[in-house]
Amino acid sequence: MSSTNTLEGRTAVVTGAGAGLGRAEALALAGLGANVVVNDVGPSADGVVGEIKSLGGAAVAVTGDVGDWAMGDRLVQAAVETFGSLDVIVNNAGVLRDRMLFNLSESDWDDVIRIHLKGHAGLSRAAAVHWRAASKASGGPVFGRVVNTSSEAFLFGSPGQPNYSAAKAGITALTLATAQGMARYGVRANAICPRARTAMTAESFGEGVNAPGGLDIMAPERVATLVAHLASPAADEINGQVFVVYGDMVALLAPPTVERKFSAADGSFTPEELDAQLTPYFSGRDPYRTYAAYDVAGLDTTGTQKPATA
Repeated sequence: MSSTNTLEGRTAVVTGAGAGLGRAEALALAGLGANVVVNDVGPSADGVVGEIKSLGGAAVAVTGDVGDWAMGDRLVQAAVETFGSLDVIVNNAGVLRDRMLFNLSESDWDDVIRIHLKGHAGLSRAAAVHWRAASKASGGPVFGRVVNTSSEAFLFGSPGQPNYSAAKAGITALTLATAQGMARYGVRANAICPRARTAMTAESFGEGVNAPGGLDIMAPERVATLVAHLASPAADEINGQVFVVYGDMVALLAPPTVERKFSAADGSFTPEELDAQLTPYFSGRDPYRTYAAYDVAGLDTTGTQKPATA
């Protein structure tokens, strides 16, 4: 293990780490030498702590709901008091309340926004307070890594997930704001859009497809490898980026581009001039040619996507 991809002596917090992707991320970070604060809402967090310890690592469980704003402070405090530092946060915890917009209840909306977006923000804020204070105390940058969990849902606008899609778009914007606002203190923040076969996503994929090494092409460990890299010193120049990651690939997304600029002839549009410019431009346009990033779907070569049914 090189000096740039080790986390020896560092401490990471992973939310939603009792199972699935969060568990894989916690184990991957521990595999690089990190002490891990394992967060989940139930006793499964203790099981993951046991796994890490059985492999020779150090970990502690902190049970609670990241949708509670105070949980961020609890997790930061646990890292510092138990292991002496906070170096990495991986915001992973989330829930699904899939509904079409016309079936969406207030609680369906609130639960998803609270746990995903507010959960990310609460821990990020608490970590930012800690890192800023540490930087000011030391007179220079500190080591800080934030890995947030967005989703391709924000790229596509999943029709059955308006709440989830909105939360993930918000998380992406939060990541960019974190990257820009905290870079001066030594913090790097990036977002991943992962796919992984977990209990929460079991219905989304077909049968497992083994790749070289016998690992399911949709195994969460594949995603966790990137997360561990982004948490490491080797990722010091990776900041404010969004990655799609699953299977055998990691795809770096480019920012949106301007397709066409429409300009008023006399400095201010009239209704007639807008009609003259916009209406013919969009006439006959492919209905799938929208702001949604459908091209990203073309990256999938896993063969695990279930066919759509009527």
